[in-house]
Amino acid sequence: MKTRLAIALLLLAALPTRAEEVVLGLSQNSVSIDTTFSGSQILLFGAIKREVAIPADELGVVVTIAGPSQPLDVRRKERRFGIWVNVDAVEVDSAPSFYAVATSGPWAQVLSQVEDLRHKISIPRAIRSVGAPSTVQNAQDFTDAVIRIRTRSGAYQIREGAVELSEQTLFRTSVDLPSNLTEGAYVTRIFLTRNSNVVSQYETIIDVRKVGMERWLFELSREDAVVYGLMSLAIAIAAGWGASEAFRLLRRG
Repeated sequence: MKTRLAIALLLLAALPTRAEEVVLGLSQNSVSIDTTFSGSQILLFGAIKREVAIPADELGVVVTIAGPSQPLDVRRKERRFGIWVNVDAVEVDSAPSFYAVATSGPWAQVLSQVEDLRHKISIPRAIRSVGAPSTVQNAQDFTDAVIRIRTRSGAYQIREGAVELSEQTLFRTSVDLPSNLTEGAYVTRIFLTRNSNVVSQYETIIDVRKVGMERWLFELSREDAVVYGLMSLAIAIAAGWGASEAFRLLRRG
């Protein structure tokens, strides 16, 4: 028994200790979506805890926030005989509904390609597309199209130099969340790098949930699609009738 205990203690002593670790704070760890929700801003701030003196190599910080991933079909259209038609389609296996990356410096200086591939940090690495039909040429164009469209809408963000780093110990940044968030767990990761290599990482969750009327309508659409459809139809008819009456009154006036 004593021999086993001694071996265990020796093994524990031989394990490498992390020289630097992240201590993180969030302005909020949950986001509530209601009928008045127009977006939100998350402030991330933290410090680096050390067991040794500050290394001489330059410190880099990379922060990512990823929304729930889901598969999606991407189609390419071409104009034929005067009309636009779908000619090719590729199924992207998994793409985050929201993805933001913020760094403390230029991307090439903060993170190497090898580390990006290992941890799937950049936007292209966060999207998983295993393969495409053999008949489709330039399959990468479909993934690029997803990135381009979602970047334009604000769903994908890359902000080089947006992480403020002070004395290689304190850091802070903020991320804007758009109004059309998908409900679910938003995985937040912080990477510390030196010489473009990851030396430590930290992960937490920001919970995004619908509340109030938004929650009730969401659950109704899942649990009773017929009632939800009839209600949507009634609302559309009422809105159309109201607009028609308002227009008629304006003409009479």
